[in-house]
Amino acid sequence: MTFDIERARFNMVEQQVRTWAVLDPDVLELLFTVKREDFVHPAHRALAFADLELPLTEGQTRGQSMWAPKMEARVLQELAIKPGERVLEIGTGSGYFTALLAARGAEVTSVEIDARRAAEARAQLARHGVANATVEVGDGARGYGHRSYDVIVLTGSTPLLPDAFAAQLAPGGRLFAIVGEAPVMKARLVRWAAPGTPLATDLFETVIPPLVNALQPARFTF
Repeated sequence: MTFDIERARFNMVEQQVRTWAVLDPDVLELLFTVKREDFVHPAHRALAFADLELPLTEGQTRGQSMWAPKMEARVLQELAIKPGERVLEIGTGSGYFTALLAARGAEVTSVEIDARRAAEARAQLARHGVANATVEVGDGARGYGHRSYDVIVLTGSTPLLPDAFAAQLAPGGRLFAIVGEAPVMKARLVRWAAPGTPLATDLFETVIPPLVNALQPARFTF
């Protein structure tokens, strides 16, 4: 029996994404137009629409992975990106979420600590004609550069959320991060409310691997 990829994509949207309260028609449309299977490692292509996180490389057993589809869609909806906004993404990974951010009309700067992975994502984005996203090699786990951004998103978790990120938000800006340590982490949306007074809302609980060099709480030793 031939695998019906468009039926699988439709089922992903209807059975996974919508049930996670993702109802924004523009976000749902992007899931049909930005082809997720093209960004999945070839060894895992058959699982491109499954409700699970996927390794970025063949044989990977730990470390950063692709978010589950419902997470990608929910975060995209929560960030409510407008055309022309500047976005900072920490952790490029496969480049798929970068492509979704760019498809919303944003100017995206994505930072990836792994140079090989950054090169692969850069090439994949170019193949898909994504011209408004730049992939840079660097460590963004505790902030990156000195520019301000309308949207900042961390694709790996961080035990503590560095103040540097809130300081980089432009007026009206939004920041998404998964904060805490296993077994309980909070998906957090931080909004710029006024200078020096970010407003944080916890959206849901989840567990994902931390960013390399993520800010850790102080540990007491005796």
